[in-house]
Amino acid sequence: MRLHFFIGLLAASVALPALAQKKYDPGASDREIKIGNTNPYSGPASAYGTIGKSIAAYFKMVNDQGGINGRKVTFISYDDSYSPPKTVEMARKLVEQDEVLFVFQTLGTPSNTAIHQYMNMKKVPQMHVATGATKWNDPKGHPWTMGWQPSYQSEAKIYAAHLLKTKPNAKIAVLYQNDDYGKDYLKGLHDGLGDKKSMIVKEVSYEVSDPTVDSQIVQLQASGADVFFNITTPKFAAMAIRKAYDIGWKPTQYLNNVSIGVKSVLEPAGLEKSVGLITLGYLKEPNDKQFQNDPAIVKWREFMKKYYPDGSLIDNLNVYGYSVGETIAQVLRQCGDNLTRENVMRQAASMKSFRVDTLLPGVNIATSAQDFAPIEAGQLQRFDGKEWVRFGEVMGK
Repeated sequence: MRLHFFIGLLAASVALPALAQKKYDPGASDREIKIGNTNPYSGPASAYGTIGKSIAAYFKMVNDQGGINGRKVTFISYDDSYSPPKTVEMARKLVEQDEVLFVFQTLGTPSNTAIHQYMNMKKVPQMHVATGATKWNDPKGHPWTMGWQPSYQSEAKIYAAHLLKTKPNAKIAVLYQNDDYGKDYLKGLHDGLGDKKSMIVKEVSYEVSDPTVDSQIVQLQASGADVFFNITTPKFAAMAIRKAYDIGWKPTQYLNNVSIGVKSVLEPAGLEKSVGLITLGYLKEPNDKQFQNDPAIVKWREFMKKYYPDGSLIDNLNVYGYSVGETIAQVLRQCGDNLTRENVMRQAASMKSFRVDTLLPGVNIATSAQDFAPIEAGQLQRFDGKEWVRFGEVMGK
């Protein structure tokens, strides 16, 4: 009897350390993981609202499949209208009232800039922000913030390299949003052109509160430029493409990746007016013929029909939301039962060439403690009036 009792005590002493390994910060428990988000469901950047909806749908699918390591995901998403002061208000609510484990996919460079110091001061992960500003890759200065998509500067440098190779005598006109997002792209273009910066003959900015960019496009045409670099969010991108076509200006056009949605940008602009646009892609386009029977896009389509039936099947923003959802799910799986904020960042910075199947072939996710940029490669593509057609090699890391 004493022997059995001793064996029982020994078994209990072995089991206790294993149980003690479970670690939780606010927002995590045996049953739940709370994730916070802000998105512009209204306002000048409302076309991006579908990202938040597709992420919510992704987590619903995950929960139906049993959750992540047996825990259900509670996704709390607020409308910040692409207004930085509102983002600050919503982020504080998520952290201090809702007590989320981390904030995820907050959209926009101005919005994330507004909460950048706050999130790092609070030591709450600002995970996979929906903006490509270069400053999110700052492990030493801001160890609680991480991006996801290719950086704006590296994207612009790829356009510059293509331009120098194909049109070395070009005259370049630039329209850019007058904030950190627009200026980040602009710096990438300048750096990419190097001592050929004089190729830029005109730069004009716009404010997100502007009703149109018609006057800016007229100014750019008047500069005599034969290349147009369009650094705009969806609403303004559609306006710029349409206005350039309507006034008979036919430059070679480079469109930043954040506004390449066929449904959200090119249809409002006019598909026939968008022919020839060049951009950088890193996701499989849902309307690309090459991917119609691709297993990842077939699976995504089935997901959309079941979990987000109102969402567009030709909007790449919905592929984006699904893809970034898959990335954070992997981070949380790697966390196991150690769901502390510190471990979320540690695991997010330990992605060893993780493959999300909706990314283009040759584009993987890899991070380290010294490099917080998950995606650093892409491929140029040109719009043919119906779909984006890729050309050349995968560029970047």
